[in-house]
Amino acid sequence: MLFNSVSFAVFLPIVFALYWLVPQRRRWALLLAASYYFYMSWNAKYIVLILFTTGVSYLCGRLLEKTADARRKKQLVALALCLCFGVLFLFKYFGFFWETANAVLRRFAVPMHPLTLRLLLPVGISFYTFQTVGYVLDVYRGDARAERHFGKYAAFISFFPQLVAGPIERTNALLPQIADPPAFDYDKAVDGMQRMAWGFFKKMVVADRLAVFVDRVWGDVFQFRGLSLVLASVLFAVQIYCDFSGYSDIAVGCAKLLGIDLAENFRRPYLSASIREFWSRWHISLSTWFRDYLYIPLGGSRVKKSRHCFNLLVTFLVSGLWHGANWTFVLWGGVHGLLQILENVLHLAPKKTPHGLRRAVRVVAVFALVTAAWVFFRADSLGGALHVFRHALDGIAAPYSYVYNGFLDIGMSPGELCATLLVCLLPLALFEIVSEKVDIPTRLRQCKAPVRHACYALLVLFVLLFHATGEVSFVYFQF
Repeated sequence: MLFNSVSFAVFLPIVFALYWLVPQRRRWALLLAASYYFYMSWNAKYIVLILFTTGVSYLCGRLLEKTADARRKKQLVALALCLCFGVLFLFKYFGFFWETANAVLRRFAVPMHPLTLRLLLPVGISFYTFQTVGYVLDVYRGDARAERHFGKYAAFISFFPQLVAGPIERTNALLPQIADPPAFDYDKAVDGMQRMAWGFFKKMVVADRLAVFVDRVWGDVFQFRGLSLVLASVLFAVQIYCDFSGYSDIAVGCAKLLGIDLAENFRRPYLSASIREFWSRWHISLSTWFRDYLYIPLGGSRVKKSRHCFNLLVTFLVSGLWHGANWTFVLWGGVHGLLQILENVLHLAPKKTPHGLRRAVRVVAVFALVTAAWVFFRADSLGGALHVFRHALDGIAAPYSYVYNGFLDIGMSPGELCATLLVCLLPLALFEIVSEKVDIPTRLRQCKAPVRHACYALLVLFVLLFHATGEVSFVYFQF
């Protein structure tokens, strides 16, 4: 069930009404039933995987609290991590590592029998696996108490707004809200609807419209040259941001309708003045997860410089692999790791926030680097990514033809260009830039009712008039 589907438009109001009608002590049960139904609408049999990882992590948490022996605790954590990550490995990475091992051994003339597992990648498996693992590690460290009520814990793991694409929630942030639900808050519900409306705009009006042009090039990237490759790369950078942050906005807004606060996952990342700042604004829940459960345990930055560089690189390589079972994702993570290392070694990251023209130049430079790295993320193969870098400037010696043919090849007519700029990119850019200084939703709620309602109606009208046709899946569902 997609957020941008008719079925969800029916599902959410029913859940909302029932949630506030049932007794407070039973709301966890409604959330659990709604969340399992939501997930089973994709593939009912894969609910077994969530039940398995939920059961393993729940039992491990209970046993950890009952066990005093440090060695025994480590064994329990190791077992839980092996089982949870083992499921993730089997469904997401087994084929990748088997093919890689095959390729290496063939180089040395070692025969290998082909082995293919026809397994459909379960939606959201990376997200709920990390949430269960985070819970186990929190209990092991003493940062959280083990939840005794299995149903409430299961509702925490499967909470439907953030189940399939995050944000990845921490135990102490979400579990208490599900175990002891707050009372209805009208202002929070209004804020939730605002967030959902803006999320739908970013997804359905911006991301899905840009996807038409992006997919045209990336669908057969070797047939394109010149500016069309540059345009497809830049538009993909905007598309993936609006697609993923749009999902997060809808998830956060949906949770607010139920009185629950989720973590902020994006904070205008393309206005960053350094790669380090970018990662403090992009997919924040994943970045902080890797920081707390991998980067810091490796030693973080409180080690000698060479070890610090190693820790950064390993963290970003693993982050890249988390996104997908392909060497292009590993390279994407490695590029970001190397860029952060260069910033640290060359002292390029500003200690104080730059302002004015200096900051604008840095923001443009960081966006260019991030966009170049996205080429590896979007490419189906290393050859496709290298093709973009090799041929992006083909024909630039004739500027008029370079620009004209670029837009022609990507399929963007002058009318479509104007529509894309005025309907998609300009409203998005203005909102992002103004939001750096002004809390727009709060200001809007302070306006008089006619002005406020007119703004809401205009946003909804924009979504209804200019949304792309069809129910387009979210990019991060594949991870």
